[in-house]
Amino acid sequence: MSDPMERATHRRAAPRRRLGRLVAQAAVLAVVAGVTSAFAVLHKQVTVDVDGRPVQVEAFGRTVGDILASRDITVGDRDLVAPALDETIASDAQIVVRHGRDVDVEVDGSQRKVWTTALTVGEALDGLGLRDREVRLSASRSAELGRQTLRVSTLKTIHLVVDGQVIDGVSSAATVRDSLKDIGLVLNEGDQLSVPLDATSVDGLVVLVTRASSEGETVTEAVPFDSQEVEDPKSIKGTKVIATKGKAGIRTTTYDVQVVGGVVTGRTPVASVITVPPVTQVTKVGTQELPDPAVVVVAPGSAQEIAKGMVAARGWGDDQFACLVSLWNAESGWRVNAGNKSSGAYGIPQALPGSKMASAGADWKTNPATQITWGLGYISARYGTPCGAYAKHESSGWY
Repeated sequence: MSDPMERATHRRAAPRRRLGRLVAQAAVLAVVAGVTSAFAVLHKQVTVDVDGRPVQVEAFGRTVGDILASRDITVGDRDLVAPALDETIASDAQIVVRHGRDVDVEVDGSQRKVWTTALTVGEALDGLGLRDREVRLSASRSAELGRQTLRVSTLKTIHLVVDGQVIDGVSSAATVRDSLKDIGLVLNEGDQLSVPLDATSVDGLVVLVTRASSEGETVTEAVPFDSQEVEDPKSIKGTKVIATKGKAGIRTTTYDVQVVGGVVTGRTPVASVITVPPVTQVTKVGTQELPDPAVVVVAPGSAQEIAKGMVAARGWGDDQFACLVSLWNAESGWRVNAGNKSSGAYGIPQALPGSKMASAGADWKTNPATQITWGLGYISARYGTPCGAYAKHESSGWY
């Protein structure tokens, strides 16, 4: 038999060996669990919208940059990425990438290059501050922004001197020929103009029309249009908007021609009829008073309090802040997550699309200060002041 001391030592060693095995197994399980947890954290299913084409992707990474790199999606310094490249990304999130490029734009005959991340012609116009319904384009606003030159023609006043009268018409046509059609001037064979018909139409252009002499029995003449101003309670006091563009009419006169020896000795009018009546130009003059700064109450810690400081920092007064409050009350109710399902506009200033605000900060979806910063910059570039933007909103329903 074994020595009693030896048997006692064997009994004590057995539990220690079992304990060691349990510790080792626990360590292995911990490593497996850690690896599994890390795998779950790094494995993401996200939507990546690259230049308007969203795709569902599975990738590994912690940040937006990691996800894009894993899918070989490259971005440059001037491209738009939202959220930012160094932002942590969660599963089921969305990443928006807009690659910028130079686009050739011709505005009223003047050419320039514009850097833009816009996808459509309409978005590009927003960036240029050209969103007015009177603008004429070489492509539809909803069309995809291509590589061709985008030609834009804005509303302009043309001064016509014809038949001894001055006709001041408005047109957004690109050429003199089409501007004359808008204004309603019909040219007769042999009429001469001081500028070519295919010349670029510019604001303030003066066109002298010299009518050809007629030896026939009928002559057409331009009939100037009248101008009328009407009060518009929906527009800000002092603003003027052309509601109906004036259009010249046409008068046809029949003459009795006296001829002696083959020479015309006299012409006597026997009938004169306005065959095309002129259209009166109607201008709406705003009568609505601006918002009263005295009635604006700002809650401490609110988005409006943030905006008030930013407005003051730009040198704008309480009157401008009152306009801003009324403007964004109508647009979003000052809600940071306000979304328009039909148009895609988002946030306090209702940026369209909302991802535009990423230029002011990666937290554009949730941070009111970021949204307000972008919104004030947009208003300043496009309308000059909040009251200018408010006036536009009141007259047309958007800004």
